[in-house]
Amino acid sequence: MDWQALQVSLLLAALTSLVLLPLGLLLARGLAHQQFTGKYLIEALIVLPLVLPPTVLGYFLLTAMDQNALLGNWFYHITGSQLAFSFNGLLVASLIYSLPFAIQPMLRALEQIPYGLREAAWCSGLSRWQTFLKVELPLAWPGIVTGLVLSFCHTLGEFGVVLMIGGNIAGETRTLSVAIYDSVLAFNHAAAQEMSVVLLVIALITVTLVYRFNRRLMQI
Repeated sequence: MDWQALQVSLLLAALTSLVLLPLGLLLARGLAHQQFTGKYLIEALIVLPLVLPPTVLGYFLLTAMDQNALLGNWFYHITGSQLAFSFNGLLVASLIYSLPFAIQPMLRALEQIPYGLREAAWCSGLSRWQTFLKVELPLAWPGIVTGLVLSFCHTLGEFGVVLMIGGNIAGETRTLSVAIYDSVLAFNHAAAQEMSVVLLVIALITVTLVYRFNRRLMQI
């Protein structure tokens, strides 16, 4: 069992989920309640990582993180380090390829809140911010939790983009999915099986808890 790889995977998944919580809510609320030119293009861009092959997405991200590219050059001048083949690069890539998994459940949950309910809250004296915190957020909570868990599980098991952006640096970019791949190539099937079972159990337990949580919320 590669405990270092498991630690990197869990840290990456946790940070990705935490960052996507406010980012996903902001985007989902804007898309759910506003009509503007280019809305469908933004929705398509958000969903794009779901339909693009991981190698294609990884290639474009790797190109953007090059020191000669705008993003890579900006990050290098700010921090003095490169994005590609680093944990920071993995985090940036994870935010992009896990964004649709976080935002779609949040968007669907916010869209199901009747507009008249929001108007009633405004008529009662609540500001838009108070309406979001006291009315929309509690009603959309199941979708928010689902989005967080899906982004966590997807980040935990992602392989193609992770390998292209982070490579295979032990203790920094070597995730459990990469370690499984290396074990298979080395014909170490026992280690590959052990790590695969760990990922399977984590994903199964997490998703099961979410279903139970959402079911209990619906019964309240």
